Amino acid sequence: MLAEFPSVPPIACHLTRPRILSAMSITRNSTRSVSIGNICVGDNHPIAVQSMTATKTQNVEATSAQAEALRERGAGVVRIAVDSEKDAAALAEIRKRTTANLAVDLQENFRLAELVAPHVDKIRYNPGHLYHHQRDKPWQEKVRFIIDQASSHDCAIRIGVNCGSVDPAKKEKYDPEDSITPMLESALEHCEYVDSLGFTRYVVSLKDSDPAKVVEVNRRFAARRPDVPLHLGVTEAGMPPDGVIKTRIALEQLIGHGIGDTVRVSLTVPNDRKPEEIEAGRGIIDDIYAGRVRSVVKFDDRALNIISCPSCSRVENEAFVDLAASVKEMTRYAKDYEITIAVMGCRVNGPGETDDADLGLWCGPAKVNLKRGTEALGAFGYDEILPRLKQELDALIASK
Repeated sequence: MLAEFPSVPPIACHLTRPRILSAMSITRNSTRSVSIGNICVGDNHPIAVQSMTATKTQNVEATSAQAEALRERGAGVVRIAVDSEKDAAALAEIRKRTTANLAVDLQENFRLAELVAPHVDKIRYNPGHLYHHQRDKPWQEKVRFIIDQASSHDCAIRIGVNCGSVDPAKKEKYDPEDSITPMLESALEHCEYVDSLGFTRYVVSLKDSDPAKVVEVNRRFAARRPDVPLHLGVTEAGMPPDGVIKTRIALEQLIGHGIGDTVRVSLTVPNDRKPEEIEAGRGIIDDIYAGRVRSVVKFDDRALNIISCPSCSRVENEAFVDLAASVKEMTRYAKDYEITIAVMGCRVNGPGETDDADLGLWCGPAKVNLKRGTEALGAFGYDEILPRLKQELDALIASK
């Protein structure tokens, strides 16, 4: 079956072609094969489903256990966030305790690639985050450093472009209303540069919280670079079932047209429920190939839209998950209004990822920061934020 995850060494990639015995006739894009630990993606290999640990990385026991739980549920790749040298040291211990194919999420600190590469199967870097450290150093030099580490330690690479953290130089070139072209141009530019280094063992992801934008940007990229495997997902998809539905709509439109080689269903759920992301992803893939699609139920962009991140080790207060659920419940009365509310769990992605929302919340250890578009409205206690959010929501409704 398509969603199976064969345990084979990278050298045996050519032996793992799936047999498609499905209701839908799908011709996959002929991308190149990329090995990630003991699986391969692209080149008509099974579509891998992955997830990300949400435990604190320095809690080695909890993170190892979650990585194993995800692997046992069928995760082809398990991603772990590393933001410091202490996180990197913990990662080395985690590697000893799990047989999962591990990916690391570097975010701003590209120099950590040197410490993590010996312990992982894939490194993900975000082009838009390369400007946060050593600002006087060209991004090309930073990418070369990451690629050198990947080459030296048998790692694959993911060039991961997100709507809320796009290369600032690219954003300045285009109309602020056009969020897709800067993402696309950033990804293409980085692919071209990595190719020039003689490194082709990489995949690309282009993610947005809007399924329609995810579909458009990935279709455009696939048309320009049909050789590059794509990792698909809707970022900050939210809580189930909404988050699953949003992701399903995007994946149906892409996988149904042969686009996509790995997927992630990003859900806001408590830590012990993270394996639900794997079940959801495998279920969506199986349904698509069996012809059980729901694309006729178009995502309603004329109604209330709540986006929330899936939570990870960067979340500084686990009350974030309960808050996201409370926001969803409190705002039901506004379901027929074209308003987007974003609930983000950390200071790394929170400020930028909430910029495009009508109302945004990003959560710190003790306070929740409230924004109206790009305007900061202040920080409020977890027990104070809902009434303040309702006040702003009511004002928005009154203005429509």
